[in-house]
Amino acid sequence: MVVGERRINGHLLARLVEVGADERPYYHALGRAISGLVLDGRIPTHTRLPAERDLAAALGVSRNTVTAAYTWLREHGYLDSRQGAGSWTALPRVGSGRAAFVPDTERIDLGVAAPPAIGGLEEAARAAVERLPAHVGGQGYTLYGLPELRHLIARRFTERGLPTTPDQIMVTNGAQQSISLLMELLVEPGDGVLVESPTYPHALDTARHLDARLRITGVGPEGWNMECVVDGFRQWRPRVAYLVPDFHNPTAALMAERDRATVVAEARRAGTTLIVDESVTELAIDGAEPPPPMAVHDTDGRVFTIGSTAKLLWGGLRIGWIRGTPPMLDRLMVLRQRFDLASPIVEQLTVAELLSDVPGVRAERSRDLRRQRDALATALRDRLPDWRFVTPGGGLVLWAKLPQPVASRLAEAASRHGVRVAPGPIFGAEGTLEHFVRLAYTMRPEVLADAVRRLAHAHADVAARPTSAPAPGELYV
Repeated sequence: MVVGERRINGHLLARLVEVGADERPYYHALGRAISGLVLDGRIPTHTRLPAERDLAAALGVSRNTVTAAYTWLREHGYLDSRQGAGSWTALPRVGSGRAAFVPDTERIDLGVAAPPAIGGLEEAARAAVERLPAHVGGQGYTLYGLPELRHLIARRFTERGLPTTPDQIMVTNGAQQSISLLMELLVEPGDGVLVESPTYPHALDTARHLDARLRITGVGPEGWNMECVVDGFRQWRPRVAYLVPDFHNPTAALMAERDRATVVAEARRAGTTLIVDESVTELAIDGAEPPPPMAVHDTDGRVFTIGSTAKLLWGGLRIGWIRGTPPMLDRLMVLRQRFDLASPIVEQLTVAELLSDVPGVRAERSRDLRRQRDALATALRDRLPDWRFVTPGGGLVLWAKLPQPVASRLAEAASRHGVRVAPGPIFGAEGTLEHFVRLAYTMRPEVLADAVRRLAHAHADVAARPTSAPAPGELYV
């Protein structure tokens, strides 16, 4: 990224910082507030900050106060400056570890958001095998997916308010393959790709592999700051944007319908193609249904919607899909042939059996997740009351804010206590998010309670040592 390429004006920065008028010294509180925005990924690194006089006017303070705040940021490594070039955000130290998807069977694994198989899967698999003879006379390659499965997926989109026909669906080997195929088709080296921070780490890896320029817009537990999102589209005009609007991974935020309409409208103005990840859209817990898919606002075929059975049914069923226009699906199919030709027949038949009763599957999954989420939240409030979180209304994970930026150190200490967590930097594009950990609630309530007990001991170990910048290390999802 070119230094200082993105700018944030004084009025927007003034609205983002949260500093009480009575906090003293004010410059110190202002500096810490801005550094917190950088650490949490809400202001990307390399963002040019407003001139001192502009921020002072927006905040209603003296220029000397802002000068002192910028000096504090510079001394602590959160600001770089050049004579005549201005000042832009930075990080004191960036960890070098990368996320590795390695489920841990020797520890209580809160790092992988993968629930056990839904009830009835074995019966569905047996029914699929019974239907197999109708298919074995052919070649076994269903290039776009089994017609009956494509019909069921299209029907579900229609039920959710997005009219869809089977020829708009291509079955894939999971959401990750869908993301990779779409980015491979749409992104050239050097293209801008707008991503949320935090976000799904394997989407970041795919964009990096394609030598894309990552453009960051922040997401907090309360959701998206749409002024920043709009600003990102208008400043950068990214080629592609990857977004998770439904029970966002990892914050569990849910994007409002009016904001979805705004995103699609801004993408249209910027010439941006949207990849919308709906991997957990069916996992509402408290009865609050997500709005209709973002693609309901699409008028020119620029929104691709991806889904997966991994979270709703079972991770062992590697079946996903892409919804798009038939001509674009044709292009994706040609590209896909570099990797594989089709998804397995038996798995598709099994998924078709289960998706014939989506309401029943959702009810079972929601009931289990509610018990597990509530057990985790209760244990956290009891044993770690200084951790802050918004109780998720859906999805599989809880995004907890720590009182100190020690997430990577906490993950190391937790591992020694027999529990595995996902530290925030895994989900950030720039080594930020050390204030956060992601905790999956996909285990039995008594196991989750034991995991939090161990986490409390690990947190006490970390708190007993002097705080410092996070050290680089191996990171886990």
